[in-house]
Amino acid sequence: MAAPDIIKDLKNKKLKPLYLLHGEEPYFIDLISNYIEHNLLSEAEKGFNQTVVYGKDTEMMAVLNAAKRYPMMADYQVVLVKEAQDMKWGKDDDGKKGIDPLLSYLENPLSSTILVFCYKYGKFDKRKKTYKAIEKNGLVFESAPLYDSKIPAWIEGFISDKGYKINPQASAMLSEYLGNDLSKIANELEKLMLNISAGQEITLKLIQDNIGISKEYNVFELQTALSKKDAFKVNQIINYFEANPKANPIVLVLGNLNNYFSKVLAYHYVKDKSQQNLARELGVNPYFVKDYEQAGRSYSYQKTMQIVSYLREYDLKSKGVESNAPHGELMKELMFKILH
Repeated sequence: MAAPDIIKDLKNKKLKPLYLLHGEEPYFIDLISNYIEHNLLSEAEKGFNQTVVYGKDTEMMAVLNAAKRYPMMADYQVVLVKEAQDMKWGKDDDGKKGIDPLLSYLENPLSSTILVFCYKYGKFDKRKKTYKAIEKNGLVFESAPLYDSKIPAWIEGFISDKGYKINPQASAMLSEYLGNDLSKIANELEKLMLNISAGQEITLKLIQDNIGISKEYNVFELQTALSKKDAFKVNQIINYFEANPKANPIVLVLGNLNNYFSKVLAYHYVKDKSQQNLARELGVNPYFVKDYEQAGRSYSYQKTMQIVSYLREYDLKSKGVESNAPHGELMKELMFKILH
């Protein structure tokens, strides 16, 4: 079940006594847990019927004691455990003898308690009895990271849900610049929407003006200059990056270029080079197909393979493997090798 479906059920009061929200992408876990924390109970009910704790600051027995209480002047109570990955989870099925109080509760939870575990930045072990008990008697949601190619579509959906529009170039720019950190992207968009009129289209200019991305010197423009083999523009951008390393860290630049040239390599493999098929095969908006066509003309299959190899080599060098050169110098060397 996807996060929006879970929230829809919560709105309709289709509640489970147990929730395990786990996975590597924290955004969706926060989305669901924030809804539970702020919307399931009225403000008057929260005082006696809502408990919010953090894994590193609590013990499982304290959580269970809270879960075993009955609600006061409400139909149910909420016990929310944030950062549950930092908490000790008990014996479970590790071979020790004795009764595990947690497992006992999970196998027979109170219907008047909504117990929620937010287990972030990793997957809960599905082999454990605790996992199986929550899956049987409640709901398990795994929050998986989105592939880079899916980020622009996610941005467009996020904006649409808020009553705004965004053009493809602007969503691609955000994706290229901020990567796949959904929380960071959502935060930047929320701030942007405070400064524009309801329903207004978010354009590339608005992104550049409000999110601190240079209009001329950014990774997006670097890719365009490389696709055209515009050495003058490439060097201008790299010099700007060297002068502003905090705004343009080499790990971000290399990551985006690796993603870009991997798609250029995929372009060479595609037999049906119609716009719609290329968009589907490369996982990009049809608006950007022409950029990959240009790069495909500029760089042969063999050269593109060589560029991908260079990118891996310079990623290691940027981390100090067999090189102590400044990042600016490494980028200049890399650009020369790509262009020649």
